Amino acid sequence: MADEMLKNAQPQELESQIGEEDGLKEQLLRMCRQNKLAAFSAVLILVVILMAIFAPVLAPYGEAEQDLISRLQGPSAAHWFGTDELGRDVFSRILYGSRLSLTIGILPSIISLVVGIFFGLLAGYFGGWVDYVIMRLADIMLSIPSLLLAMVVMYTLGQSTVNLFIALSLTSWASVARVVRLKESEYVEAARSIGVSNGKIMLKHILPNCIPSLIVLFTLNVPSAILSESSLSFLGIGAQPPAASWGLMVNQSKQFLFTQPWLALAPCIAIMIVVLAFNFLGDGLRDVLDPYMKNQ
Repeated sequence: MADEMLKNAQPQELESQIGEEDGLKEQLLRMCRQNKLAAFSAVLILVVILMAIFAPVLAPYGEAEQDLISRLQGPSAAHWFGTDELGRDVFSRILYGSRLSLTIGILPSIISLVVGIFFGLLAGYFGGWVDYVIMRLADIMLSIPSLLLAMVVMYTLGQSTVNLFIALSLTSWASVARVVRLKESEYVEAARSIGVSNGKIMLKHILPNCIPSLIVLFTLNVPSAILSESSLSFLGIGAQPPAASWGLMVNQSKQFLFTQPWLALAPCIAIMIVVLAFNFLGDGLRDVLDPYMKNQ
């Protein structure tokens, strides 16, 4: 009886029944109510982004403004986080450095998201040898440690911000492609059984259903990119002077680690806060957007 009702149902009726769930806005509001830590992390990330945007207004000194007489001073009323070896205000450089660090975290994550979606849709739509080649390439990318791959790219292409974007973009597209390629899922088979074309399945069924997972992946890829940039900068192959980034500030202050620890402590704390905030936000989004988590 149930099988006959399913066969007689129109595609529009089936789609309306499948879509009877809370929208993205309602799910995010539920996360704010249920997970205070994730909501606080979202607010904290927004504050850091605003501080980066308005760094020229908020910073008491210029990004590269030097005062050699005041070099290597400790925290004070004039210099909240002290000064570095060139007399530059550490607090001001933290604000300006957030621009490059956040850009390096967000932009490569967006690029890898777009590339992963493209290859995932390509693999799911054509199938066959196209699917096999793309997925095996994704397996190879996932088998290589992301930091090692980024180091190889930077050593090969040279040290520049553009090459850093390229290196970090190559490290996470494979996981996105695997999420988008879901051609064997039950709802895909159901859509195919009622005569929906492959192209419509990919664009109107698979991609919309992947959006929650892609949002979670993005929030988790951003802190990974920030940590990778910090590691590369610490090794001397990341952001280069005179640019200011948190990882570069840690690298430049390592020689003063035991005499002027505030030089390394300030950017390290900034990295830790932002990375934890993105991870807590990603966990909160996963709890409300992942259907497997909601069923547990």
